[in-house]
Amino acid sequence: MINLVLADDHAVFVDALKTVLTQHGFEVAAVAGSVAALVQRVQAVRPDVCVVDRHFTDGDAVDHIAGVVAGGTKVVVLTADGDGDAVVRALDSGAAGYVHKSRGVAALAAAIRRVASGEVVVDLPAWRGPKRSAAAADAYRLAGYLTRRERECLEMLVEGLGTTAMARRLGVSATTVRTHVQSLLTKLGVHSRLEAASLAVRHGLLDPGQFDRSG
Repeated sequence: MINLVLADDHAVFVDALKTVLTQHGFEVAAVAGSVAALVQRVQAVRPDVCVVDRHFTDGDAVDHIAGVVAGGTKVVVLTADGDGDAVVRALDSGAAGYVHKSRGVAALAAAIRRVASGEVVVDLPAWRGPKRSAAAADAYRLAGYLTRRERECLEMLVEGLGTTAMARRLGVSATTVRTHVQSLLTKLGVHSRLEAASLAVRHGLLDPGQFDRSG
């Protein structure tokens, strides 16, 4: 059974979350209503996974992720915040998951299990703003040069899959996967798989029907 610490400063929400996650087969060892309490609870309990909101009255939880993961606990950020840059900061700080509250309990439960098994999970709603920023427009322009296969690889990077799992799903060799991944990194102008996944999530690059190039 996966052991959890839940951290959110909305008491009603965290109590409800504790109940439903317990019903989904998780053990909730402790809850915290502040950043200070979060750090204390994690140090005392050493849970498998900590599910934490981003904003607390005493600070931004993203700033404390490194301290939480130092003890071996995996972190899933669960937030209503739509800040794409926060996703990058959280993952760079060591978080293994970033899930939007609108995705629902089933999606959160799945994300927790995947994170506990060693995957990286980012599950956010598609961007639906009325106007793209210059950065978003540039990202869409670059992504338009991806082949169909490269877009499939990008989707799997967002899912947190490694080379072996990607090769198995595509039915190709690991060398072929690495070639596709290196090509998409070059086309998107990024230097790592994490950067590529973050860019895709931030700007909704995997929305259906966005590109019509074949590969």
